[in-house]
Amino acid sequence: MITAEQTLFDKVNHALDEIRPHLAVDGGNLEIVEITDDLIVKIKWMGNCEHCSMSAMTMRAGVEQAIKSKLPEIKGVEAVNGYFN
Repeated sequence: MITAEQTLFDKVNHALDEIRPHLAVDGGNLEIVEITDDLIVKIKWMGNCEHCSMSAMTMRAGVEQAIKSKLPEIKGVEAVNGYFN
């Protein structure tokens, strides 16, 4: 049985698929760690993105925008690791 959390996770993951190719060009990626009960998506930067000084800008202008444009119910996106953690 597919739960509401699993469906939301899949939708967020699909939204992130739009930005992943741009991250991969620079040797980076991200993964969803958790979606909290208050609809905060927690992501983990991977590869070169983990230590990139541009990760905060990428978070706001790329990751958060990609998610919220498809899923306006998401309240925010936070990194659990990375340069500006």
